[in-house]
Amino acid sequence: MMKHNLRIIAYLMVLFFTTQIVGLYLLNQSIETVEQTPEGDIEVVYSQPITGRPELEGQSSFSYILAMVLVGTAILLVIIKLRLFRLWKLWFFLAIWGALSISFSVFLDDMLSAIISFVLAYIKIYKPNAVIHNMTEVLIYPGIAIIISPMFNLFWAAMLLIAISIYDMIAVWKSKHMITLAEAQSDNEMFAGLMIPYKSETKTKKAEVKIKISKNIKGGKTTSAILGGGDVAFPMIFAGSVMTFLIEAGISKEMAFFRTLPISLFAGAALFLLFIKSEKGKFYPAMPFISIGCFIGYGIVLLL
Repeated sequence: MMKHNLRIIAYLMVLFFTTQIVGLYLLNQSIETVEQTPEGDIEVVYSQPITGRPELEGQSSFSYILAMVLVGTAILLVIIKLRLFRLWKLWFFLAIWGALSISFSVFLDDMLSAIISFVLAYIKIYKPNAVIHNMTEVLIYPGIAIIISPMFNLFWAAMLLIAISIYDMIAVWKSKHMITLAEAQSDNEMFAGLMIPYKSETKTKKAEVKIKISKNIKGGKTTSAILGGGDVAFPMIFAGSVMTFLIEAGISKEMAFFRTLPISLFAGAALFLLFIKSEKGKFYPAMPFISIGCFIGYGIVLLL
């Protein structure tokens, strides 16, 4: 039996595709200049996000992001173990505030972006509901991509996908600490990723999407269809590196955006197949499947 019914999977897929498209578009709009170097090469220059961006590239960027993932996961596991939930909320709030501010600042004044993002981050953390949660998730990962994607060329972005996929398999199937993180985040209503909470009715066996994230809903058993934040962010980062590669190859900024979309399409298709094949009560690492979809999509981009 499928882990979730088709209607819930469809909701999650719409959110995934929306986030990918919004992310690529905002990343495209954050390109400041496309310049030709004295050697005749084309250089893509991204605007500096309001939070700043590490001055790293290539292997240094690869090592930096992997270290951040491992250290961040370790810190979060310690916080959960010691039940330091107030510290966790503050950390989560600041991260959300920063990522949202970057996304909004692509079109808005920095101060206005910070104010709007502060309000949304506060509601998301301290007054959680599914609408605000997913609406902000659609804008959080573009903010992360705007910071990280310009740090990577195509080769190292591909290496990052492979490394994260291997890590995801180990974290879910071997150490299982990713399951611990997901359950703790859901229990404390601070899940980093897309989430569709719904109620399975015993009599009708139909799923009803609820507006408020809650562990108990009267009249039925509550569960959630979830997709971790990394499963959303990393394909966006890779697609962004492909978009940069296309512009450097001489394709216009606008056309490069549309030419990159097959990557998101095939990443989503791979994710959809995973959802269809997944079984109730089991956890699956999504990144290996998403990465395969990204590479197939990249192959299509080359053919086009």
